[in-house]
Amino acid sequence: MQKNKQPIVKKLVLIGGGHSHAIVMKMFGTKPLPGVDLTLISAASKTAYSGMLPGHIAGFYSHDECHIDLQPLTNFAQAQLCIDTVVALDLKNNKVLCASGLAVDFDVLSIDIGSTPATISVSGAAEYAIAAKPVSQLLEHWRELVEAVGKNPHEPISIAIAGGGAGGVELALSMRSRLHQILHQAQQPIQNLEIHLFQRGQELMPNHHESVRHLLQQILTEQGIKLHLGETVCKIAPITPKETKEVFEIKCESELKIECNKIFWVTQASAPEWLKTSGLGTNEQGFILVENTLQSQTHPQVFASGDIATMVNHPRPKSGVFAVRQGKPLFENLQRILLGKLLKPYIPQKQYLSLIGTGDKRAIATRGIITLPPHKLLWHYKDWIDRRFMERFCLE
Repeated sequence: MQKNKQPIVKKLVLIGGGHSHAIVMKMFGTKPLPGVDLTLISAASKTAYSGMLPGHIAGFYSHDECHIDLQPLTNFAQAQLCIDTVVALDLKNNKVLCASGLAVDFDVLSIDIGSTPATISVSGAAEYAIAAKPVSQLLEHWRELVEAVGKNPHEPISIAIAGGGAGGVELALSMRSRLHQILHQAQQPIQNLEIHLFQRGQELMPNHHESVRHLLQQILTEQGIKLHLGETVCKIAPITPKETKEVFEIKCESELKIECNKIFWVTQASAPEWLKTSGLGTNEQGFILVENTLQSQTHPQVFASGDIATMVNHPRPKSGVFAVRQGKPLFENLQRILLGKLLKPYIPQKQYLSLIGTGDKRAIATRGIITLPPHKLLWHYKDWIDRRFMERFCLE
């Protein structure tokens, strides 16, 4: 009697719990593939949903409402969750090397780790500025700041944000909203708060239509946020603390100098060093170059999606919108390569609806050349979309 043959096990490893991978895990749970050993490696057990982060900073959402819990998600997908930090790839031997010393073998690898703000070229930025990513560290610093202002609302505070893209603009508006709430509740003047926004270009949000740029510049100005356009931050240095507060000096190439208590860094995105030295084909910024199939140009066993990937034939802005939409085609192509089938091309749309919160439970809507000014109904629509997305991952 012939023994039953065991299924050939193929090892699929996902690095990062980004939007695309969250969708992939959910779909693997719904449509499992026999004979596949699935592992997710993530530096944290919870991953932030970018669409709701500004609302969380403004105080509209709790931490849990805007984070996907990866443990129940990996359980649903019958996968292993490895909480660790990737430090290198060995693409000759198909291994992922982690900070703990763990080496994870793979047959197929997918990378969805987002991006990090570039700080290397600016003196003092790595030491004294608070980077927008990793999000967990940003939120920890923000929580401490909110508590400090709550305890001493009568003390003046100055905040600086470096980076005038969509992320920096939404951060400025959200922070202003939350801190103004605290000052108002404590019956303190809102003049106690100063927010400075630095942008090296002459215009905010260069990847958006000029109607959006002008509208948001007007809103920021009306809300008392001090704009420093055409100013490139070149140095951050600590000043002798005044009483018990930290004070830093921000210096720009124009010789402009501003003193502030906290600096948030939301500049142009970049890739981690381990990826730049991995041997994968990347662009000048270190982002993985992928074909229409989301497959690496240089290593067919590797896929990438979200901010860390750049589609060679269809480059798009770094936005959570595209990471979400890449989830399903990524899942389909991962299953296809594991089954030995031909991969399917994915072409992202050129125009998409963008809803930008203004920190006051209103939002701007923009698509192509059409821009709608801030309105509560647009915020409710954005809120509905975001909550519906998060409901997909409520598995407990």
